[in-house]
Amino acid sequence: MFKNQKGNFAFLLGLMFAFANRSAFTNGMRLVSQDGFATARGEAFVATADNASAVYYNPAGISQIAGDQARSGVYGIYFDSTFRPPAAAANGGNTYHVKQNTAAAPQLFVTHEFADTPFTFGFGSYSPYGLGLEWPNDTGFYAVGTKSQVTYLRFNPVLSIKILPGLSIAGGAMVDYAKLELRQGLRATAQPLPNTFQFSGAGWNVGYNFGLLWQAHSKVSIGVTYRSATYFNLSGNTDIQRAPVIPLAERDAEAGFVFPMTVAGGIAWKPTPQWNLEIDADYTDWSSLDRVTIHHFTPPNPPLQQDYPFNLYWRPSWVFSAGLTRYFENGWHVSAGYVFNQSSVPDTYYSPLIADVDRHFLSVGVGNKGRKYDFDVAYQFGYGPDHNVIGSSPSSSTGFFIPQTADGTYDFVSHAILMTVGIRF
Repeated sequence: MFKNQKGNFAFLLGLMFAFANRSAFTNGMRLVSQDGFATARGEAFVATADNASAVYYNPAGISQIAGDQARSGVYGIYFDSTFRPPAAAANGGNTYHVKQNTAAAPQLFVTHEFADTPFTFGFGSYSPYGLGLEWPNDTGFYAVGTKSQVTYLRFNPVLSIKILPGLSIAGGAMVDYAKLELRQGLRATAQPLPNTFQFSGAGWNVGYNFGLLWQAHSKVSIGVTYRSATYFNLSGNTDIQRAPVIPLAERDAEAGFVFPMTVAGGIAWKPTPQWNLEIDADYTDWSSLDRVTIHHFTPPNPPLQQDYPFNLYWRPSWVFSAGLTRYFENGWHVSAGYVFNQSSVPDTYYSPLIADVDRHFLSVGVGNKGRKYDFDVAYQFGYGPDHNVIGSSPSSSTGFFIPQTADGTYDFVSHAILMTVGIRF
């Protein structure tokens, strides 16, 4: 399989890079939707994990897959994050929407069973994190933040071992690329004099993941998956301008950034071969993201600073999900699911560059598993009710006093489609 498919494989990886900078986001910056079948059942897939996307959801699950399999898909989303300033603000009564409302994130997974051995190899290329928000300049928080972009791409080889009948364990390496872009103003308004602070940096890092899948009973399976934190030194530059005092100039800079550890567990119940019900809990240790400092390699002239700290101090959060699948004859199946995503961003240093709120997702989907080809299509509706931010402080310290905060009301709504196709060899 692998020898004959090298050209197609390289082409798909190229598409991954092309789409990676258009990622959508869910919990904090996490992208938990990586497969059409799994998303249709509310991402409750850790204890089922019976297709090639198990490389992401639970790599131990690939031990269930005979022969060779490949799955690829695209998650496309329309989302609308909105902001309403406090009633007492000068622009109170207005509603502001993000400028860009669409995003996409692709996935590619392959597995290979080593015949007559307990080993199965898998590989995944996907975006586990993503972010892309840009606000108008007249929101009232121009100096707090106007644009953020996180591009993240992971290459994830794994090896699963069936150590006992009904019990598999797996481990793998995560080779990750990340790029971060941030922008904010250096005055309260964008006009009449140009003013901006912008950072862009990128880097690579390596982490690891583990998985376990146990068929505890003929009708019950239990799954656990763990992904390590990844630590990046993002090297790039800043563009700073505060006319007429500070002319626009590019300066070499770097920032340390941590993407968190995650662990998820689930239990699946199959009362009959026609039904599968699963519930999962997924924990993300966002507390590892506390203070991020943008450091200039060469000290700039005053009033510019060599170090620009950003206080984030996020909190750990959970994703809870439940999903149900009904299987029919001729390989057809339908699924439905629910997800609750807990907010990760406290009000203390609330940032419109994330605009995180508690979110609820409902999903439905249909698919078919043929002799050689598979497909799944899922629709996902997301809703984040009003979140009122009061008494927040700006997360960044640019050296200029600007009396603006992110206080106000934020909400969220989204519509998404995830389409996945698969082939077995």
